[in-house]
Amino acid sequence: MDTYGYAAHSADTPLAPFHFKRRSLRPDDVAVEILYCGVCHTDLHMARNDWGVSQYPLVPGHEIVGRVVDAGVNVSRHRAGDIVAIGTFVDSCGTCAPCQRGDETMCKKGVLLTYNGLDPSSGEMTRGGYSKHIVARDRNVLQVPKALDPSRTGPLLCAGTTMYTPLEVWNTGPGMRVAIAGLGGLGHLGVKFAAALGAEVTVITRSAAKAEEASALGAHHTLVSTDAAAMARHESAFDLIVDTIPVAHDLRAYVTLLDHDGTLVNVGAISMPVEVDMLPLVVGRRRIAGAGAGGNRPTQEMLAFCAEKNVLPETELIGMESIAEAFDRLERGDVRYRFVLDVGAFKLP
Repeated sequence: MDTYGYAAHSADTPLAPFHFKRRSLRPDDVAVEILYCGVCHTDLHMARNDWGVSQYPLVPGHEIVGRVVDAGVNVSRHRAGDIVAIGTFVDSCGTCAPCQRGDETMCKKGVLLTYNGLDPSSGEMTRGGYSKHIVARDRNVLQVPKALDPSRTGPLLCAGTTMYTPLEVWNTGPGMRVAIAGLGGLGHLGVKFAAALGAEVTVITRSAAKAEEASALGAHHTLVSTDAAAMARHESAFDLIVDTIPVAHDLRAYVTLLDHDGTLVNVGAISMPVEVDMLPLVVGRRRIAGAGAGGNRPTQEMLAFCAEKNVLPETELIGMESIAEAFDRLERGDVRYRFVLDVGAFKLP
Protein backbone atom coordinates (compact mmCIF):
# COMPACT_ATOMS: atom_id res chain seq x y z
CA MET A 1 0.00 0.00 0.00
CA ASP A 2 1.42 3.40 -1.00
CA THR A 3 1.10 6.00 1.74
CA TYR A 4 2.76 9.12 3.08
CA GLY A 5 3.39 11.01 6.28
CA TYR A 6 6.10 12.88 8.13
CA ALA A 7 9.48 11.37 8.97
CA ALA A 8 12.69 12.29 10.74
CA HIS A 9 15.58 11.67 8.35
CA SER A 10 18.28 12.37 10.95
CA ALA A 11 18.60 13.37 14.59
CA ASP A 12 19.24 17.03 13.81
CA THR A 13 16.79 17.80 11.01
CA PRO A 14 13.07 18.58 11.36
CA LEU A 15 10.43 16.08 10.33
CA ALA A 16 9.58 16.32 6.65
CA PRO A 17 7.04 14.79 4.20
CA PHE A 18 7.84 11.20 3.32
CA HIS A 19 6.38 8.69 0.85
CA PHE A 20 6.66 4.97 1.67
CA LYS A 21 4.88 1.63 1.35
CA ARG A 22 2.95 -0.37 3.91
CA ARG A 23 3.09 -4.15 3.62
CA SER A 24 0.46 -6.11 1.77
CA LEU A 25 -2.24 -7.60 4.00
CA ARG A 26 -1.45 -10.92 5.65
CA PRO A 27 -4.41 -13.20 6.47
CA ASP A 28 -4.67 -11.84 10.04
CA ASP A 29 -3.93 -8.17 9.27
CA VAL A 30 -6.07 -5.05 9.41
CA ALA A 31 -5.44 -1.97 7.25
CA VAL A 32 -6.35 1.30 8.94
CA GLU A 33 -6.76 4.80 7.55
CA ILE A 34 -5.37 7.00 10.33
CA LEU A 35 -7.58 9.85 11.48
CA TYR A 36 -5.75 11.08 14.59
CA CYS A 37 -2.43 10.44 16.30
CA GLY A 38 -1.31 11.68 19.68
CA VAL A 39 2.08 13.33 20.06
CA CYS A 40 4.03 11.56 22.80
CA HIS A 41 7.23 12.80 24.42
CA THR A 42 8.73 9.49 23.26
CA ASP A 43 8.23 10.68 19.67
CA LEU A 44 10.42 13.69 20.37
CA HIS A 45 13.12 11.57 22.03
CA MET A 46 13.11 9.08 19.17
CA ALA A 47 13.14 11.68 16.40
CA ARG A 48 16.22 13.24 18.01
CA ASN A 49 17.84 9.89 18.87
CA ASP A 50 18.11 10.84 22.53
CA TRP A 51 18.30 7.15 23.48
CA GLY A 52 20.74 6.14 20.73
CA VAL A 53 18.47 3.54 19.10
CA SER A 54 16.68 5.46 16.34
CA GLN A 55 16.79 4.16 12.77
CA TYR A 56 16.11 6.61 9.95
CA PRO A 57 13.93 7.48 8.14
CA LEU A 58 11.78 7.30 11.29
CA VAL A 59 8.01 7.86 11.23
CA PRO A 60 6.90 8.45 14.86
CA GLY A 61 3.48 7.97 16.40
CA HIS A 62 2.03 5.26 18.66
CA GLU A 63 -1.25 6.81 19.83
CA ILE A 64 -3.28 6.00 16.75
CA VAL A 65 -7.01 6.22 16.06
CA GLY A 66 -8.37 5.41 12.63
CA ARG A 67 -10.93 3.70 10.44
CA VAL A 68 -10.65 0.14 9.16
CA VAL A 69 -10.43 0.11 5.36
CA ASP A 70 -9.51 -3.52 4.70
CA ALA A 71 -8.89 -6.80 6.53
CA GLY A 72 -7.22 -10.13 5.85
CA VAL A 73 -9.18 -13.26 5.06
CA ASN A 74 -8.89 -14.63 8.63
CA VAL A 75 -10.05 -11.45 10.38
CA SER A 76 -13.49 -11.55 12.00
CA ARG A 77 -13.20 -9.02 14.87
CA HIS A 78 -12.99 -5.93 12.67
CA ARG A 79 -14.80 -4.80 9.55
CA ALA A 80 -14.52 -1.86 7.18
CA GLY A 81 -15.71 1.34 8.82
CA ASP A 82 -14.91 0.37 12.42
CA ILE A 83 -13.16 3.06 14.48
CA VAL A 84 -10.16 1.39 16.03
CA ALA A 85 -6.99 2.16 17.95
CA ILE A 86 -3.36 1.05 17.84
CA GLY A 87 -0.95 1.78 20.66
CA THR A 88 2.71 1.27 21.40
CA PHE A 89 3.11 -2.12 19.70
CA VAL A 90 1.83 -3.91 16.61
CA ASP A 91 2.89 -7.50 17.31
CA SER A 92 4.21 -9.97 19.85
CA CYS A 93 4.75 -13.72 19.96
CA GLY A 94 1.19 -14.38 21.22
CA THR A 95 2.20 -17.61 22.93
CA CYS A 96 4.24 -16.75 26.04
CA ALA A 97 2.58 -16.31 29.44
CA PRO A 98 2.47 -12.48 29.35
CA CYS A 99 0.95 -12.51 25.85
CA GLN A 100 -1.61 -15.11 26.86
CA ARG A 101 -2.82 -12.94 29.73
CA GLY A 102 -2.91 -9.76 27.62
CA ASP A 103 0.37 -8.23 28.82
CA GLU A 104 2.00 -8.16 25.39
CA THR A 105 4.31 -5.29 26.33
CA MET A 106 6.15 -7.84 28.50
CA CYS A 107 6.39 -10.49 25.75
CA LYS A 108 9.17 -12.96 26.56
CA LYS A 109 10.33 -12.97 22.93
CA GLY A 110 10.18 -9.21 22.54
CA VAL A 111 7.31 -6.97 21.50
CA LEU A 112 7.32 -5.37 18.03
CA LEU A 113 7.05 -1.62 18.55
CA THR A 114 4.71 0.44 16.42
CA TYR A 115 7.66 2.36 15.05
CA ASN A 116 11.43 1.84 14.96
CA GLY A 117 10.90 -1.90 15.44
CA LEU A 118 12.26 -4.64 13.19
CA ASP A 119 9.51 -6.87 11.78
CA PRO A 120 10.83 -10.44 12.16
CA SER A 121 8.76 -11.67 9.22
CA SER A 122 9.82 -9.11 6.61
CA GLY A 123 12.95 -7.54 8.09
CA GLU A 124 11.41 -4.09 7.57
CA MET A 125 11.41 -1.28 10.11
CA THR A 126 7.98 -0.44 11.48
CA ARG A 127 6.68 3.08 10.90
CA GLY A 128 4.16 4.84 13.07
CA GLY A 129 1.09 7.01 13.07
CA TYR A 130 2.39 10.28 11.65
CA SER A 131 1.09 8.83 8.36
CA LYS A 132 -2.11 8.25 6.45
CA HIS A 133 -2.30 4.44 6.79
CA ILE A 134 -1.02 1.61 8.94
CA VAL A 135 -1.22 -2.20 8.81
CA ALA A 136 -1.22 -4.26 12.01
CA ARG A 137 -2.07 -7.74 13.20
CA ASP A 138 -5.76 -8.03 14.05
CA ARG A 139 -5.29 -9.05 17.69
CA ASN A 140 -3.35 -5.82 18.37
CA VAL A 141 -6.04 -3.53 16.95
CA LEU A 142 -8.44 -2.31 19.65
CA GLN A 143 -12.06 -1.21 19.38
CA VAL A 144 -12.83 2.42 20.24
CA PRO A 145 -16.15 2.64 22.12
CA LYS A 146 -18.73 4.81 20.38
CA ALA A 147 -18.99 7.06 23.44
CA LEU A 148 -15.39 8.24 23.07
CA ASP A 149 -14.46 11.24 20.94
CA PRO A 150 -11.96 9.82 18.40
CA SER A 151 -10.11 13.16 18.21
CA ARG A 152 -9.25 12.93 21.92
CA THR A 153 -8.79 9.17 22.26
CA GLY A 154 -5.25 8.85 20.86
CA PRO A 155 -3.29 9.82 24.00
CA LEU A 156 -5.09 7.08 25.92
CA LEU A 157 -3.12 4.51 23.87
CA CYS A 158 0.17 5.43 25.57
CA ALA A 159 -0.20 8.09 28.27
CA GLY A 160 -3.56 6.68 29.30
CA THR A 161 -2.58 3.04 29.57
CA THR A 162 0.70 4.00 31.25
CA MET A 163 -1.27 5.66 34.04
CA TYR A 164 -4.19 3.23 34.17
CA THR A 165 -1.96 0.15 34.46
CA PRO A 166 -0.35 0.93 37.86
CA LEU A 167 -3.68 2.09 39.25
CA GLU A 168 -5.19 -1.24 38.19
CA VAL A 169 -2.25 -3.38 39.36
CA TRP A 170 -2.27 -1.76 42.82
CA ASN A 171 -6.07 -2.07 43.13
CA THR A 172 -7.00 1.60 43.29
CA GLY A 173 -10.50 2.18 44.61
CA PRO A 174 -12.64 3.89 47.26
CA GLY A 175 -10.84 4.58 50.53
CA MET A 176 -7.40 4.49 48.92
CA ARG A 177 -5.10 7.50 49.23
CA VAL A 178 -3.36 8.10 45.92
CA ALA A 179 -0.85 10.79 45.03
CA ILE A 180 0.14 11.74 41.50
CA ALA A 181 3.55 13.41 41.27
CA GLY A 182 3.68 15.78 38.32
CA LEU A 183 0.78 17.33 36.41
CA GLY A 184 1.69 16.97 32.75
CA GLY A 185 0.49 14.73 29.95
CA LEU A 186 0.73 11.62 32.12
CA GLY A 187 -0.14 13.16 35.46
CA HIS A 188 -3.36 14.88 34.42
CA LEU A 189 -4.73 11.53 33.22
CA GLY A 190 -3.58 9.87 36.43
CA VAL A 191 -5.63 12.39 38.42
CA LYS A 192 -8.71 11.78 36.27
CA PHE A 193 -8.38 7.99 36.48
CA ALA A 194 -7.74 7.84 40.23
CA ALA A 195 -10.66 10.17 40.95
CA ALA A 196 -12.96 8.16 38.67
CA LEU A 197 -11.89 4.97 40.50
CA GLY A 198 -13.05 6.53 43.77
CA ALA A 199 -9.69 7.24 45.42
CA GLU A 200 -8.77 10.26 47.50
CA VAL A 201 -6.40 12.05 45.13
CA THR A 202 -3.52 14.40 45.89
CA VAL A 203 -1.31 16.09 43.30
CA ILE A 204 2.33 16.55 44.29
CA THR A 205 3.82 19.52 42.46
CA ARG A 206 6.57 22.11 42.83
CA SER A 207 4.13 24.97 42.27
CA ALA A 208 1.28 26.05 44.52
CA ALA A 209 -0.22 27.70 41.42
CA LYS A 210 -1.13 24.23 40.13
CA ALA A 211 -3.74 23.74 42.88
CA GLU A 212 -6.61 25.17 40.84
CA GLU A 213 -5.68 23.05 37.79
CA ALA A 214 -5.43 19.95 39.94
CA SER A 215 -8.82 20.56 41.49
CA ALA A 216 -10.45 21.09 38.08
CA LEU A 217 -9.10 17.69 36.98
CA GLY A 218 -10.57 15.95 40.02
CA ALA A 219 -7.86 16.13 42.69
CA HIS A 220 -8.96 16.62 46.28
CA HIS A 221 -5.67 18.05 47.57
CA THR A 222 -2.39 19.58 46.39
CA LEU A 223 0.96 19.03 48.11
CA VAL A 224 3.80 21.41 47.23
CA SER A 225 7.03 19.40 47.18
CA THR A 226 9.21 22.48 47.81
CA ASP A 227 7.40 23.16 51.10
CA ALA A 228 9.43 21.17 53.63
CA ALA A 229 6.88 21.62 56.41
CA ALA A 230 4.02 20.39 54.24
CA MET A 231 6.05 17.38 53.12
CA ALA A 232 6.83 16.53 56.75
CA ARG A 233 3.13 16.74 57.65
CA HIS A 234 2.36 14.19 54.92
CA GLU A 235 4.68 11.49 56.17
CA SER A 236 2.91 8.11 55.81
CA ALA A 237 -0.04 9.83 54.13
CA PHE A 238 -0.41 7.74 50.96
CA ASP A 239 -1.04 4.15 49.95
CA LEU A 240 0.16 4.68 46.38
CA ILE A 241 2.24 7.36 44.66
CA VAL A 242 2.52 7.34 40.87
CA ASP A 243 5.55 9.40 39.89
CA THR A 244 5.25 10.91 36.40
CA ILE A 245 8.09 13.46 36.67
CA PRO A 246 10.04 13.16 33.38
CA VAL A 247 13.43 14.40 34.58
CA ALA A 248 15.98 13.12 37.10
CA HIS A 249 14.92 13.77 40.69
CA ASP A 250 15.48 12.40 44.19
CA LEU A 251 12.97 9.71 45.13
CA ARG A 252 13.91 9.71 48.79
CA ALA A 253 11.61 12.61 49.62
CA TYR A 254 8.64 10.63 48.27
CA VAL A 255 9.35 7.30 49.99
CA THR A 256 8.54 8.62 53.46
CA LEU A 257 5.19 9.91 52.18
CA LEU A 258 4.10 6.27 51.83
CA ASP A 259 2.21 4.52 54.59
CA HIS A 260 3.14 0.97 55.62
CA ASP A 261 2.93 -1.39 52.63
CA GLY A 262 2.70 1.62 50.32
CA THR A 263 4.16 1.68 46.82
CA LEU A 264 5.94 4.37 44.82
CA VAL A 265 5.54 3.58 41.10
CA ASN A 266 7.79 5.40 38.66
CA VAL A 267 6.45 5.88 35.13
CA GLY A 268 8.26 9.10 34.23
CA ALA A 269 12.05 9.38 34.17
CA ILE A 270 12.73 5.91 32.81
CA SER A 271 16.50 6.32 32.37
CA MET A 272 17.08 7.89 35.78
CA PRO A 273 19.61 6.30 38.17
CA VAL A 274 17.99 5.80 41.57
CA GLU A 275 19.52 6.37 45.00
CA VAL A 276 17.43 5.19 47.93
CA ASP A 277 17.82 4.97 51.72
CA MET A 278 16.89 1.43 52.67
CA LEU A 279 15.81 2.17 56.26
CA PRO A 280 12.45 3.80 55.37
CA LEU A 281 11.73 0.90 53.00
CA VAL A 282 12.57 -1.74 55.57
CA VAL A 283 10.86 -0.29 58.62
CA GLY A 284 7.78 0.79 56.66
CA ARG A 285 7.62 -2.28 54.42
CA ARG A 286 7.41 0.19 51.54
CA ARG A 287 8.12 -0.54 47.89
CA ILE A 288 9.55 1.22 44.84
CA ALA A 289 8.29 -0.16 41.52
CA GLY A 290 8.01 0.74 37.88
CA ALA A 291 5.28 0.45 35.26
CA GLY A 292 4.80 1.24 31.60
CA ALA A 293 2.16 0.99 28.90
CA GLY A 294 -0.21 -1.94 29.29
CA GLY A 295 -0.98 -4.73 26.83
CA ASN A 296 -4.21 -5.36 24.94
CA ARG A 297 -6.34 -6.57 27.85
CA PRO A 298 -5.82 -3.64 30.25
CA THR A 299 -5.83 -1.10 27.41
CA GLN A 300 -9.17 -2.31 26.03
CA GLU A 301 -10.54 -2.34 29.59
CA MET A 302 -9.26 1.22 30.04
CA LEU A 303 -11.03 2.37 26.88
CA ALA A 304 -14.28 0.86 28.15
CA PHE A 305 -13.73 2.51 31.55
CA CYS A 306 -13.12 5.88 29.89
CA ALA A 307 -16.33 5.53 27.89
CA GLU A 308 -18.31 4.65 31.02
CA LYS A 309 -16.83 7.40 33.21
CA ASN A 310 -16.38 10.04 30.50
CA VAL A 311 -12.62 10.25 31.08
CA LEU A 312 -10.64 11.80 28.23
CA PRO A 313 -7.34 13.65 28.03
CA GLU A 314 -7.22 17.41 27.65
CA THR A 315 -5.92 17.90 24.10
CA GLU A 316 -4.93 20.47 21.51
CA LEU A 317 -5.68 19.41 17.92
CA ILE A 318 -3.04 20.48 15.40
CA GLY A 319 -2.25 19.96 11.74
CA MET A 320 0.57 17.65 10.68
CA GLU A 321 2.43 20.63 9.22
CA SER A 322 2.70 22.06 12.75
CA ILE A 323 4.68 19.14 14.19
CA ALA A 324 7.98 21.06 14.40
CA GLU A 325 6.34 23.80 16.45
CA ALA A 326 4.58 21.16 18.57
CA PHE A 327 7.90 19.43 19.32
CA ASP A 328 9.40 22.77 20.40
CA ARG A 329 6.42 23.50 22.63
CA LEU A 330 6.47 19.97 24.03
CA GLU A 331 10.10 20.38 24.99
CA ARG A 332 9.22 23.63 26.81
CA GLY A 333 6.23 22.05 28.52
CA ASP A 334 3.96 24.50 26.70
CA VAL A 335 0.91 22.28 26.22
CA ARG A 336 -2.14 21.54 28.37
CA TYR A 337 -1.89 18.61 28.23
CA ARG A 338 -1.45 16.62 25.00
CA PHE A 339 -1.12 17.41 21.30
CA VAL A 340 -3.12 15.35 18.78
CA LEU A 341 -2.38 15.39 15.06
CA ASP A 342 -5.36 15.74 12.74
CA VAL A 343 -4.00 13.15 10.31
CA GLY A 344 -7.28 12.75 8.46
CA ALA A 345 -7.06 16.35 7.23
CA PHE A 346 -3.45 15.97 6.09
CA LYS A 347 -2.65 16.02 2.38
CA LEU A 348 0.77 16.37 0.80
CA PRO A 349 1.06 19.30 -1.61
